[in-house]
Amino acid sequence: MSTASNTAAPRQAGLRDRVVTVATELGGRALHGTESWLLKHSEVPTTPFLPVDTFPWVDRVEALVPDVQAELEDVLNHRDSLPNFQDISVDQASISSDDGWKTFFFLGYGFRSEANCRRCPRTAALLDSIPGLVTGFFSILSPGKHIPPHRGPWRGVLRYHLALEVPEPASASGIRVGGEEAHWRVGKSLLFDDGYSHEAWNGTDGVRVVLFCDVLRPLRAPADQVNRGLIKAISWSPFIQDARSRHDAWEKRVENLRWGSGS
Repeated sequence: MSTASNTAAPRQAGLRDRVVTVATELGGRALHGTESWLLKHSEVPTTPFLPVDTFPWVDRVEALVPDVQAELEDVLNHRDSLPNFQDISVDQASISSDDGWKTFFFLGYGFRSEANCRRCPRTAALLDSIPGLVTGFFSILSPGKHIPPHRGPWRGVLRYHLALEVPEPASASGIRVGGEEAHWRVGKSLLFDDGYSHEAWNGTDGVRVVLFCDVLRPLRAPADQVNRGLIKAISWSPFIQDARSRHDAWEKRVENLRWGSGS
């Protein structure tokens, strides 16, 4: 392959990254401009953290933690091969640029990783049972990892964490949302609004893992219909399509790995 061809590919990749980043920023600004109207129709609190019983399915999901942990164990055997969050979602590069935040995606904004769902069928079935689910994946923080303050793109969804692995001391890891701080406890849930500035950290020598989900915010009409329409539009955005391509590329690189659940 010629030198020109060798240099063209990185330039094209860099241009694609810039296009996706600009489109994401412009889309985010447009979305933020409608949030105040949307929140007036919220059927649940608009506080940084929400009661976990806001959603009636939480108890059922927490009861299935052992099943999810059993599948997670095999995933963590391949932790070094898992993609960094910013390798899949380029907008995360502004808050994470190292190997400390690994992900294992199941689904997000209309895209479903069938291979990962086969590898973790019980976790996939659990996610499929959650009403209004928008995204679902394992979020894996390495020892000492800190995710600096940032905010989510759209308050039409709420963020849900189910704690699967929390190294001791549990007080050394946590999340701060809108100035309020909370700590994960294995088998327990946190529900919060990621539209507030938030940060997370793992101040231990172990690996912290949560099942990370976005779910639709309960809204009164007509905001509910508008929100669902926007979520569908986001699924066709350059940001999501680029993330899908990046995940497919990762899948091709690891398709020959031996996985305990899906082999």
